[in-house]
Amino acid sequence: MSSEKSQNVQDVFLNYIRKQKTPVTIFLVNGVKLQGIVTWFDNFSVLLRRDGHTQLVYKHAISTVMPSVPVQLFEPEKDDNAEEDEAEA
Repeated sequence: MSSEKSQNVQDVFLNYIRKQKTPVTIFLVNGVKLQGIVTWFDNFSVLLRRDGHTQLVYKHAISTVMPSVPVQLFEPEKDDNAEEDEAEA
């Protein structure tokens, strides 16, 4: 096994939007829509801040987290076939 600790996509995603202070819309499983900036998170909850107010949202109640801007978490892998197709065109 690698000595390097692997990260799950949820942590990478939440940490990215937290660091970038990206505004998000969070949809809860009951249909409620929350908006704000993620300021902190752990294994069970997310802190969402908006207009000077902070809400503690439990992850089990979250259906979807939608950033207001596109997010690219990882470098895209280069596809050798795509490069060959471009060269032939």
